Amino acid sequence: MKTDRLVSLDAFRGFTVAAMVLVNNPGDWKHLHAPLAHAKWDGWTFTDTIFPAFLFICGVSMMLSLERRTLAGDDQRSQVMALVRRGAIIFAIGLVLNFIPAFDLATVRIPGVLQRIGFCVALAAPIVVVCGWRGQAAATLKLFALYAVVMLLLPVPDVSGRVAAGALEPGRDAGAWLDRLLLQGHLWSASKTWDPEGLLSTLPSLASLLIGALAGRWLLQRREAAGKTVWMMLAGLAFLGAGTVLDAVLMPINKSLWSISYSVFMTGWALLAFSAFYWLIDGNESALLRQRASALALPFTIYGLNALFIFAFSGLIARLLSLADLKRSIYAPFQALPLSAENTSLAFAVTFNLVMLLVAWAMWRKGWFIKI
Repeated sequence: MKTDRLVSLDAFRGFTVAAMVLVNNPGDWKHLHAPLAHAKWDGWTFTDTIFPAFLFICGVSMMLSLERRTLAGDDQRSQVMALVRRGAIIFAIGLVLNFIPAFDLATVRIPGVLQRIGFCVALAAPIVVVCGWRGQAAATLKLFALYAVVMLLLPVPDVSGRVAAGALEPGRDAGAWLDRLLLQGHLWSASKTWDPEGLLSTLPSLASLLIGALAGRWLLQRREAAGKTVWMMLAGLAFLGAGTVLDAVLMPINKSLWSISYSVFMTGWALLAFSAFYWLIDGNESALLRQRASALALPFTIYGLNALFIFAFSGLIARLLSLADLKRSIYAPFQALPLSAENTSLAFAVTFNLVMLLVAWAMWRKGWFIKI
């Protein structure tokens, strides 16, 4: 089986992290272009496509990495433990960042983006290492089924004590109840009664990663690259269609709940986007087109080679700027530009992203690749 590094996967990962950094660092949270903000509840925007795409990429990367480890002679136990350690480290980094700016054990938010990634990586470890594709597919369906049963059929009390089953409203769903039960006082400060990276929604998030792992298995097959591209595109369209149907008949597309329809629908976008990167950079028969595509995608590839580090580092810098109240001073010259409030906020986000790219470029030139 072919296990050469996929430049297209690095580029797609870098594109996803660049998008994460962009939407997480506006100049002013009150002035955002609609695609650069999450949907308020049901529905989706460009911003809502980013996190599930990254989990999909994690799944693809895990399978490619495991294939290399297997060829190197690593046994299954060592592979599982390596992934669990990696997940634990990612979780710990996210938790440490949440202690900034105030180191307060009583109120620190325990969930978070990095925490969810780490948790999903650790939970996926035995499934992707031990199970074949049928086992992975079955595990994905079971995760969806368990989530649906709990969310739609389990009667739970909301913050006012009203008991209902299937109430998919902010703070009233079963996931919010579970978060309050186990993580009270350690939830997202903007809501306090529920968390968009809560415990129950980890189930369909893990499913997003496992579907990525199935895509990774597909890429490892000895098949023509053009055929792989076509089948990934067809699969992407099928997932988009299935997600649309699930949105209508089961539960709405909702990032905060990480609903089943959201997981399936966003997997469709991830497959379509990755198939485009794959065809342009790795799968095209024209060497000239592959070269030009690789050159154009080089900034994203540079980002992608240190993706988790750049994401965590950007979060640290953003927190430090707020802690020292430096952001207001840095943002003042942007506000003097003859731009609308939304474009001023976007200009700051783009500049912040370019600074992070400069950090990633310097690390790339030095050959520094932070592996967890």
